[in-house]
Amino acid sequence: MSIRVGNGAGFWGDDVDAPVRLARDGDLDFLTLEYLAELTTAILAHRRAKDPDAGFVTDFPEVIKRISNFLVEQPRLKIVTNAGGLNPLACVRNVGSILVESGLGRTSIAVVAGDDLLKNVPEWIQAKIDLVNMDTGESIVPYADRLIAFNAYLGAKPIARAIGEGARIVITGRVADASLTLGPAVASFGWGWDEYDLLAAASTAGHVIECGAQATGGLWSDWDAIPDSASIGYPIALLDRDGSCVIAKPERSGGMVTAGTIAEQLVYEIDDPSRYRTPDVDVDLTHVELDQVDQNRVRIRGAKGNSPSDFLKVSAVYRDGWTASGLVAVVGRGAVKKARAAGELVVERVRRAGYSLAQSRVEVIGAGDVVPGVLNHLIDRDPVEVMLRVTARDPSKEAIERFCRSIAPLVTSGPPGIAGYATGRPRAIPAFGYAPVLIPRELVAPKLEIRTATEWEKTNASLEYNGIS
Repeated sequence: MSIRVGNGAGFWGDDVDAPVRLARDGDLDFLTLEYLAELTTAILAHRRAKDPDAGFVTDFPEVIKRISNFLVEQPRLKIVTNAGGLNPLACVRNVGSILVESGLGRTSIAVVAGDDLLKNVPEWIQAKIDLVNMDTGESIVPYADRLIAFNAYLGAKPIARAIGEGARIVITGRVADASLTLGPAVASFGWGWDEYDLLAAASTAGHVIECGAQATGGLWSDWDAIPDSASIGYPIALLDRDGSCVIAKPERSGGMVTAGTIAEQLVYEIDDPSRYRTPDVDVDLTHVELDQVDQNRVRIRGAKGNSPSDFLKVSAVYRDGWTASGLVAVVGRGAVKKARAAGELVVERVRRAGYSLAQSRVEVIGAGDVVPGVLNHLIDRDPVEVMLRVTARDPSKEAIERFCRSIAPLVTSGPPGIAGYATGRPRAIPAFGYAPVLIPRELVAPKLEIRTATEWEKTNASLEYNGIS
């Protein structure tokens, strides 16, 4: 027995046509859509704070509308996504309405919750549970009152449970990226949660396809050799019961699947390849082998698994003042020198106006500042046109608004060669901080609710989800 799992989104903002093409041409058992990143969580949290019915990925209902005919034509096609973001209930209501309008009101939809732990933080602080920013080693208590999101990375277990109980669409909040593929594999093959090598094999496949076209030629170092990048195909994992896996893409789509494209994605976002941690299994990638078995088909084998940690990672987002960024073009001889001087002028004029900015940054794009110190040997030392970007952050909105008004004057009171705005006058926007936190696994209780699209459409109250053991 084998299954075909295709991933049609690597982040919120990815190609909106990709999931449609993949559902149409992929001959799939499961279509996964991976939308969430740390930045996405901050955006969704900000939206939810302004509107209690917001906080989910708004692209997803539109995807459902566009592929509803494929759900009719392909009875075995199922969908698994983390588009629920910080508000899975609002997301499923929208999806339910669309399916009802499409004549698919009997479609079974599962919502996976339990990742949102924001309300628990005061209690845990009172109980002296360590809540430490993994990046800094410092407690998050000083800014706990400014938290707007505190979401644990759930694993594949509730996804597998939902599919096993007949759900055709599974909408989750924050889950680990690879779990979107592992859940369908466990549900399809009946693996045990202690069969770690099998879990590792499917998690490796999930990791490879989670970023969409990065596995099929996107960001590939030989980018100019990629055929038909305009219609690049998104990846499909062909998984067998024994854990073996081949990565492919739809026939007649652009892009390419090679050992090289897969290898680059395999090591993407990996800290320790011998211990790639997920909520489901610790994956050892150090013995993985990649075999080009055919054109655009690569076999992955050799992943090993060990029991997962007793802790789960949490994505914590907190308000961190205000920020703004302005962008102007600078041209002519000495463009880099003029741009740096102009940027410092902005900061100094804000200071003389009575505002000492907490943070400011002057960047000259075209002079190596995007990746400082990395590409110096390739940089033209005297470019005749560059972009100046000046960014500021401060607890005071008033200070940032004064900063926003200090960039336009460069056009007439700065060095010569300021060619005008690239973005118009910037505006002060909320700034957010991010803290990765570990919490004991026993503090997190994944939850699941399954209803038909018609039932979800009519749901107005908060739900008492069923717990998942």
